[in-house]
Amino acid sequence: MSNITSDARQASLKGIGCMVLGGFFLTVNDAIQKWMTDDFPRGELLAVRGMFVMIPILFLAWRLGGISTLRIHSHRGQAVRAILVCTTSFLSITALSLMPLADAIALTFVSPLILTGLAAVALGEPVGWHRWMAVLVGFLGVIVMLRPGTGVVQWAAAFPLGVAFLGAVRDVVTRRMHDTESTIAIMFYSFLAVIAVYSTTSVYGWKPISGPQLALFAANGLILGLAHFFLIEALRLTGAAVIAPYKYITMVWALLFGFALWGDSPDAWMIVGGVLVVGSGLYI
Repeated sequence: MSNITSDARQASLKGIGCMVLGGFFLTVNDAIQKWMTDDFPRGELLAVRGMFVMIPILFLAWRLGGISTLRIHSHRGQAVRAILVCTTSFLSITALSLMPLADAIALTFVSPLILTGLAAVALGEPVGWHRWMAVLVGFLGVIVMLRPGTGVVQWAAAFPLGVAFLGAVRDVVTRRMHDTESTIAIMFYSFLAVIAVYSTTSVYGWKPISGPQLALFAANGLILGLAHFFLIEALRLTGAAVIAPYKYITMVWALLFGFALWGDSPDAWMIVGGVLVVGSGLYI
């Protein structure tokens, strides 16, 4: 029994480590993506980035067993996840183009709260009444950040909130697939869908890419590939409710990048609301 408990603890720690690393790389990707939104159409950004994401995916597939690692066992799960990734990718890049980096990421932090609820309903993971209370406090924090009725709320806030909700659904779908699908297969088909869907936007005119910009695309794609690998591994190693709060560490990176690159700093409402959201997540 002690060995089982020890193994579960080790798996949880590895899952938490993967979540922290995945969050860091995802924030670096968001910073690069925001930097490029003024220069390229969103469809071009997503499609070209997706092509570079395929490089680490195919390399890992080759190293971990070849074509067999891409075998599909859950066609419906892969299809649903691919649709969710395509949608959240568009919503995310739109949010980054319209809002400061830290604000956009802060609003997506409602995702772990939604994920905690979905983990109870869809995955059967234990979530007691005290966790539900923490979820309510977290939603109160989101309301504080949005401060409705003050005239400050922008319609752009709908985009990161959409990312939060659909991202939580994506994580639940990913968690349900972990017994049958490899991490590489999950990544491969999701990003293949992104490339296929957003390549169609080329008919509306893509901008030419210079050498330095191509290097930035390559860095963006490789970093995003690493981020998704670690995030999927985190969901494979331990429960969604266990790792969800550790997404909040990405706020530290977002604040640093936002201030260093654009001089952004959150106002008092964002700080108070963020503390409520992060505190509720850590309590969960």
